[in-house]
Amino acid sequence: MKKLQEFISNRPLAVIGGTLIIGLLLGWLLFGGNESYVNSSESAIVEHDHEVGTTWTCSMHPQIRQGEPGSCPICGMDLIPIAAEGSLDGVDGNAVVLSASALKIAEVETTIIEKRAPFKEVILSGQVKSDERRIHELTAHFPGRIEKLFVNFTGQKVYKGQVLATIFSPELVTAQKELFEAIKYKDSNPRLYLAARNKLKLWLFTTDQIDEIEQSGEVLFYSKILSPGSGTVSKRNIAQGDHVMEGMSMFQIIDLSHVWVEFDAYESDIPWIKMAAVMDISIKSVPGKVFKSKVAFIDPVLNERTRTTIIRGELDNKSATLRPGMFAQASIKSNLSNKKQSVMVPKSAVLWTGKKSVVYVKEEHGESYAFHYREIILGEDTGSHYVVVEGLQPGEAVVTNGAFKIDAAAQLKGNQSMMNPDGGKQSLGGHEGMDMGVENALNENESEIDSYPAVDTQFKTQFSKVVMAYLILKDDLVLSESNKAVTDTETIKQLMEKVNMNLLKGDAHTVWMRLMNNINQQLAQITKNAAIAAQRRAFATLSGDIYHTLKTFEITGLNIYYQYCPMVEGDRGAYWLSLDSEIKNPYFGEAMLTCGETIETIN
Repeated sequence: MKKLQEFISNRPLAVIGGTLIIGLLLGWLLFGGNESYVNSSESAIVEHDHEVGTTWTCSMHPQIRQGEPGSCPICGMDLIPIAAEGSLDGVDGNAVVLSASALKIAEVETTIIEKRAPFKEVILSGQVKSDERRIHELTAHFPGRIEKLFVNFTGQKVYKGQVLATIFSPELVTAQKELFEAIKYKDSNPRLYLAARNKLKLWLFTTDQIDEIEQSGEVLFYSKILSPGSGTVSKRNIAQGDHVMEGMSMFQIIDLSHVWVEFDAYESDIPWIKMAAVMDISIKSVPGKVFKSKVAFIDPVLNERTRTTIIRGELDNKSATLRPGMFAQASIKSNLSNKKQSVMVPKSAVLWTGKKSVVYVKEEHGESYAFHYREIILGEDTGSHYVVVEGLQPGEAVVTNGAFKIDAAAQLKGNQSMMNPDGGKQSLGGHEGMDMGVENALNENESEIDSYPAVDTQFKTQFSKVVMAYLILKDDLVLSESNKAVTDTETIKQLMEKVNMNLLKGDAHTVWMRLMNNINQQLAQITKNAAIAAQRRAFATLSGDIYHTLKTFEITGLNIYYQYCPMVEGDRGAYWLSLDSEIKNPYFGEAMLTCGETIETIN
């Protein structure tokens, strides 16, 4: 009773009223009315005594049955039509059969598969860089003391031959005296004379400077340091009065009249980028202008940490508009050179489960439609479509909208489905049977993830708080603090309760319901296990669910590092998310704190 009083005192009246209403509604569903509903925890499905026409149910709560479309009274997601019982003549028993009216109400849409040339517009991000071929490094060729300095700051513009500083050097004085002595024997010993001149040439004295020294006949105590080229001083490593040693770097001068623009291309983009391909480059600080360039360089080595390679273009910059460090974006429109015509499937048609790609193919049978589960092999990503390597033929119709509803209907019927590729009845009320499919898809880090960019920003904000609490839990496991891990997991559970599932619609809602169930299951495992080893096992699966949610619903706002350690118990290792690029492994404590690597940065 005391806990109940605390609960009521800490919550607004609207929440208390809503809780009572939901309780009354669930009580009516479970114990009242003319229809009998079995408790969902038993995962039993109670049929209506007199079903007429299409029956509608919830893919997450299959105990709900009603004769018309609507929303699930438990989770609020759209109901789906139950596949027609029995079979049609000539139709595989694994097919999902729907009437034309049910198909229309379920808002299932299909697209005819076509064969065409794969085309993609690759968008790359990068920066303006200095042209490394136009960098001049000015070093001291003899020791001395800087007497005067005419370049006082970096960024100063200089021109070829301009005096940058003067230097006093005893070695230079000695070299000039040797030259004057050699001049006396110029006719009798020309080699001695040439050797004295060449010594000064090796110190980068010009012929005119050496001739001037000869003609004056006087020792030049201060030597001028001349700029080897025109450009901008990017480094000044000396000050007036400094003593320099031979080989010491004094100035770096960069010619910015011609610059590079370097972009990071992901592995999936590399097949689409060829040498000399035209790039349309836009610079954020020069709005409204498009610069034209061609691909001048493709780095043959892939960056193992970022999984990207460098693509370079070159631009003239005589107007000095472009500066190194400016952000740039490039667009490259390309066809695959090795494929003229290919079978293409829209991305929205493809469901993913681990390594497998699944589509539903529609067949028309009079006034009914059969939807067949089919696994396919995909090739290159064209942006809106995938190249199909195997599994589809031109002219076939695939589901592009409502595929999750068809898949849920297949699961309820016990047919092959995305989460149950072998078929057979499953208890979806408790979500058994789904976890391994989702867990494998996430923890292998090999599944492509469909995204829903139109997701309500309020949902993203709510889940971002869950992510921040998850990161605190990760730090608890790094420090092997199992008791604190339980406390912080309770915080995550409270934040999960505040994530409003009704902010998501359609397929996005279906995906979130599965992810939410998995997340809550792993949180429960952590809170009921005081043993750090058990907590870490649940955390490994939880990390995959959190990562999948971030990627699927494009939740941004932080730079989060997705990290991996192959040494965690099991063949596949384990993943985790971190705010810090430095590896702090949550699975071993101090024993192997730095085991792992960053495999992706989620911006």
